[in-house]
Amino acid sequence: MSRVAQLTRTTAETDITLRLSLDGSGRSAVSTGVGFFDHMLTALARHGGFDLDVKASGDLHIDSHHTVEDVGIVLGQAMREALGDKRGIARFGHAVVPMDEALAEASVDVSGRALLVWDVVFERPMLGSMDTQLVEEFFRALAGNALVTLHVGRRAGSNAHHVAEACFKAVARALRMAVAIDPRLDGAIPSTKGAL
Repeated sequence: MSRVAQLTRTTAETDITLRLSLDGSGRSAVSTGVGFFDHMLTALARHGGFDLDVKASGDLHIDSHHTVEDVGIVLGQAMREALGDKRGIARFGHAVVPMDEALAEASVDVSGRALLVWDVVFERPMLGSMDTQLVEEFFRALAGNALVTLHVGRRAGSNAHHVAEACFKAVARALRMAVAIDPRLDGAIPSTKGAL
């Protein structure tokens, strides 16, 4: 079973090409024009065990909002496509990840229901050229388009870079667990309803 998706999305604000393999080795090739965001997507791929190629160009002369949000949209759509009917997946994932003094927690349910619960604050407004508010916008777009329920919380942290990185790594590890194939399910859909 090949759990791979490749998508292109072009609007008046952004042009994005993305390829995702859920069963990868953590390899990535990311170029969005937003340095800190590239760093976070690379961490997401590495710790999620996904292979991820992203090439995005956007209206960065305005700010990085459209680029970050639209990559979240396309990544979520690719994840949903790669998961197919979700047969045999573990469905749930949870991780608590430290990054120096920061500690972030993420829980995910590949439920077919889109929801983000966000409990993270940052100590400063910018990380390089990326507004810290866009971390939440990225995960909201990802959850909304992957059709997953995602909870992300900050347990500790004073350095905004560390807090953001801990969030991305925690989500990566939770997704890795949730999308993994559970051989005990023998290809069944992990729901009493018979559909996700």
